[in-house]
Amino acid sequence: MTRLAFLLTVLLAATPALAQPPATNVEDPRLYEVASQLRCVVCQNLSVADSPSEMAQQMRAMVRERLRAGDSSEQVLQFFVDKYGEWILLSPRKQGFNWLVWGAPLIAVALGLVIFAIVVRRWTARRRERVAAAATRPAIDPAMRERIRKELELEGER
Repeated sequence: MTRLAFLLTVLLAATPALAQPPATNVEDPRLYEVASQLRCVVCQNLSVADSPSEMAQQMRAMVRERLRAGDSSEQVLQFFVDKYGEWILLSPRKQGFNWLVWGAPLIAVALGLVIFAIVVRRWTARRRERVAAAATRPAIDPAMRERIRKELELEGER
């Protein structure tokens, strides 16, 4: 019964993905290269090359038209940047303030690894200190052990 429930859950979860029409395949590799670098303004998580929206089709037509007119890939991208701003690019350019976008994740991972190494080093050092302290602790002599046992028995009787 649980397998059937799992199968139904998976099928129901996949239904919205099946509802979207597939994106139009772009035959021209140069067109696909440029269009895949541009963000669709309707479905913002897809590139213009992969988006099935009408706006993306219009943008692909503009890219095709500008490439046929003799513009280079960079000129076409710059045209869209001039029209929509840097936001239209799926990957920010590696220049100026955008280096922060590219470098911040690497810096965060490096900082996290350093903090992790410091915490682990301190944790193991404290453990070694506790083990060393336990090893140097004097053993309780039998007379003291008997006295503690008797006091605990007396305490338990009260």
